[in-house]
Amino acid sequence: MIQRIVLLHATPVAVEPIQDAFRRLWPEAEIVNLLDDGLTIDRNKSTELSQELTDRFVRLGQYGAAMETDGLLITCSAFGPAIDVLESALTIPVLRPNEAMFRAALENGKRIGMLATFAPAVVTMEAEFATFRSYAGSDAVLETIIVPDAIEALRRGDAETHNRLVGEYASQLKHCDVIMLAHFSTSRARAAVEAAVNVPVLAAPDAAVLRMRALVNA
Repeated sequence: MIQRIVLLHATPVAVEPIQDAFRRLWPEAEIVNLLDDGLTIDRNKSTELSQELTDRFVRLGQYGAAMETDGLLITCSAFGPAIDVLESALTIPVLRPNEAMFRAALENGKRIGMLATFAPAVVTMEAEFATFRSYAGSDAVLETIIVPDAIEALRRGDAETHNRLVGEYASQLKHCDVIMLAHFSTSRARAAVEAAVNVPVLAAPDAAVLRMRALVNA
């Protein structure tokens, strides 16, 4: 039986990386894309996730879940509290964008670095990481570096500059046991980061696809 996975996007730059991961790792899945890039535009206007934005996000997720959907995969990392609401409201698997990557990172060491390009997402991501660290019984330490100007370059269609900037900042985390690329969009820079450091580099899309496949086939 073909399983339908709805991808909930809040920015268009997240679409290509996760579609590529599905093509490589789970091509049999039927993918439906839901995009509301106004969510990210409005999320960037405040350090706090408003109730109005939370409600918008949840309504979009509920719409996606109503499509005879087997699983809902979120590709934007700036809406953690809204994902909490979706998880409690839906009976299908709801996968956070970085859950699988966090789990993999905790298996790779205790000094964990994270390269981020969208600052509003960092607070909720660090909180989610702390939750998974607690579940794992780990005392790992997370160090986050925010790469300025990279996401703006990517939104202009300049992936080369985005990748170069992320790669340049990677050396600040070379002392870590493992480095995570915070967002689905950041996964484009994986080769540049791997060229700059000698530690494992984790990207969210591949880990998320494998985790979602395991959840819906459980």
